[in-house]
Amino acid sequence: MRILQRLAVVFFMILGLGAVAAQAGTINGTVKYDGEVPSFKEIKMDADPICLTKHSGKVFPETLVVGEGNAMANVFVQVKSGLAKKQYPVPQEPVVLDQEGCRYTPHVAGVMVGQTLKILNPDGTLHNVHALSKVNTEFNLAMPKFRTETTKVFDKAEGMFAFKCDVHPWMTAWLTVMEHPYFSTTQNDGKFAIADLPAGTYEVEAWHEKLGTQVQSVTLAEGETKEVNFTFTKPEKK
Repeated sequence: MRILQRLAVVFFMILGLGAVAAQAGTINGTVKYDGEVPSFKEIKMDADPICLTKHSGKVFPETLVVGEGNAMANVFVQVKSGLAKKQYPVPQEPVVLDQEGCRYTPHVAGVMVGQTLKILNPDGTLHNVHALSKVNTEFNLAMPKFRTETTKVFDKAEGMFAFKCDVHPWMTAWLTVMEHPYFSTTQNDGKFAIADLPAGTYEVEAWHEKLGTQVQSVTLAEGETKEVNFTFTKPEKK
């Protein structure tokens, strides 16, 4: 019996060591804007009275959204290199692109190859979803008021491309199609987190629709959390 007990102890110790070895790491951080935040002209929605009824105040473009402490929203952060070349599980939950209030929400998003993109139209007016993809097949889809939902699936990885509405020209969103799940989009607090990473050295890229991209290298040990921060500035005029 004692031999069996000792074998059992050794067995569970090995399992424990395996669990420790499998601990994943996390990269997190904050994206900020350095400089004077430009002002944007109010979006005029007079062409569609239904759009006007969806808002009680002024609406502005989301080209540069800066929150408290100059934190930047709508920055897409991804692991650009350093990952193992393999097939990653495709999430069963869809990514939702809403058109409520005649605006795309979210403004910037990522979806994995093979993952469903669910596009909603709760506005009771005509929208026209025009995806300006280059690698995947471009589509231009009318969504009348009675068509409140549709879905799309992209079968190839692709960098950022725009979604536009040909009916409401102020409506723009950005989407990228990823081969892996290691990405995040900042909200008004400017924060991002990319979890469940194995130990390794990675290049982390931050993308903004007007201010370009920045890349930093980070090395993670098993179970380690590293902070990586980005700061964007307005490009100098040449």
